[in-house]
Amino acid sequence: MKIYLKIWRQDSPAAPGAMKNYELDDVSADMSFLEMMDLLNESLIQKSERVVEFDHDCREGICGQCGMMINGRAHGPLSHTTTCQLHMRSFKDGDTIYIEPFRAAAFPIVRDLKVDRSSFDKIIQAGGYISAATGETPEANGILISHPIAEAAFDAAACIGCGACVATCKNSSADLFTSAKITQLALLPQGQVERTERVIAMVGRMDAEGFGHCTNMEACEVECPQEISVLHIARMNYEYNKALIISD
Repeated sequence: MKIYLKIWRQDSPAAPGAMKNYELDDVSADMSFLEMMDLLNESLIQKSERVVEFDHDCREGICGQCGMMINGRAHGPLSHTTTCQLHMRSFKDGDTIYIEPFRAAAFPIVRDLKVDRSSFDKIIQAGGYISAATGETPEANGILISHPIAEAAFDAAACIGCGACVATCKNSSADLFTSAKITQLALLPQGQVERTERVIAMVGRMDAEGFGHCTNMEACEVECPQEISVLHIARMNYEYNKALIISD
């Protein structure tokens, strides 16, 4: 396959960026999208040019490190798929592919396609820890949790923090990510002690990081690789309003 690439290049956060054109003549349909990017970088190295920098780690759709806008969509043309799990068979010979970083005020560009998503880490850190008894390892069935609750908590915990929800939201909202992290512990007995303080702290940190507000467009759920439900946002709002009443 011959592929034409238009890629955002930016040397540093303060430097101006621009789209640069590249061509690849020997792209296999069986390559993953990131393998195609590796092929491009190998050709740039051979030309003594600076490689295109992008985030990646496990390349198994688990870690959430990979992320870029591909033809205007977070992670590319397939729904519920991470960038690393996207394959070149999703494109045709002669296609032009536009590749840009996730764009949000809370995700400043580091270089090229790399963005700083440490704002997500700060939201999680604001949630603090759970209170747990020390001593011997507790018996696995010591705390009874019904199957529906366990499944609901697991569904929320499945969020990998890739940032696609923020990148695809017209307001750059992090409500889907934050609500998933809040719901995970709000449903479980282990999260009840700090339940009130946690939701107030995490929502406050989310706002402080510069994320926008949710206006219920639900684009985040469409692009989420883990299919995190927007119903978690409703639960977050419930938890937050309840916490405000209790804290007063």
